[in-house]
Amino acid sequence: MPDGKGAMTERERVLALLDRKKPDRVPIWPFAYQGFATVYTGTPISDAYNKPRVAYEAQKKTCHDFGWVFTPMLGYAAYGGWELGGEIKWPSGEFAQAPTVLKHPVETPDDVMSLKVPDVKTAGIVPIMKEFYDISSKELLDNEPFNVMQFGANGSFTIAGNISGPDRLCKWIIKKPDVAHRLLQLANEHISKLAAYWKELYGVENVIPLGGEPTSANQLISPNMFKEFAMPYITEINKMFIDMGYRHLYAHICGEHNANMEYWAQIPMGDPGIISIAQEVELFDAARYFPNDVILGNVNPAIIQTGTPEEVYAAVKKNVEDGKKIEGGYIFSPGCEMPPMAPVENIKAMSQAVFDHGWY
Repeated sequence: MPDGKGAMTERERVLALLDRKKPDRVPIWPFAYQGFATVYTGTPISDAYNKPRVAYEAQKKTCHDFGWVFTPMLGYAAYGGWELGGEIKWPSGEFAQAPTVLKHPVETPDDVMSLKVPDVKTAGIVPIMKEFYDISSKELLDNEPFNVMQFGANGSFTIAGNISGPDRLCKWIIKKPDVAHRLLQLANEHISKLAAYWKELYGVENVIPLGGEPTSANQLISPNMFKEFAMPYITEINKMFIDMGYRHLYAHICGEHNANMEYWAQIPMGDPGIISIAQEVELFDAARYFPNDVILGNVNPAIIQTGTPEEVYAAVKKNVEDGKKIEGGYIFSPGCEMPPMAPVENIKAMSQAVFDHGWY
């Protein structure tokens, strides 16, 4: 259902924003839509994570059919749990939408202190990701600003939490801060090796590093804890990516981060960065903290999952009308992962609202 009206392609719209220019219309770039894409194209959700060719073709078709920006990606929110030596379970059934950790690599402080970062080339899902990006890097379509979304930026605290389990990390922050810092150092060591591997394979052209930070949200840690245990490690990694030659970083600030925003604003995101915010953070607040970056967000995914098409349309219309007022630039997206089981009629209503009201 592409609108077919504008002179610009989805790729041109995003690149205009990244060049600090206004596009003809708000782009539609849903965050983490890969589970929905496999369901929409008739394959199991697990295919989004362990069948690279199927996942790629599903994402490509879904973005074409609904008029979205196509940014092929393969990764999962619990990344680190398998890659550092644990075990995961692939999603199955209606109520599982992503891999989950069955056994964490570390369970005790001694485990943390003795853990060694494994060879990144064979770690967990990395070989599957490589197979996926070997496919995606071969073409660059007119709805595709980047053909590799390199996993690893912005997510140090969450990856550390996936290595131990978020509950243990939060406990160690209070009772054994030296152990928590060591765990975060291990997470950054892995991310650094992963970044070097991806750059060796795919370079920096048409590549954007991305990552998400749900575990450092204020539902779990205080702003002071974020300042001490999350901000320095995320800053270190993001500076590394920028020094490697990546111009733009994509940060999904997941969950309730309002009390952390003053610290997020001090972390380098690129020139400009893309700041994806959850529904808990107001668009205009995000724009105030990140006046020089592009804001991506942030309709509540629950509305897309459970609302009527009319309710979805109204929510997206309001979001788009607000987003167009952001001087630094705005891209429409749900506030978090696209619900894999969202009704197709609701997805059509979401896109149609942008087609109708997203013009400048």
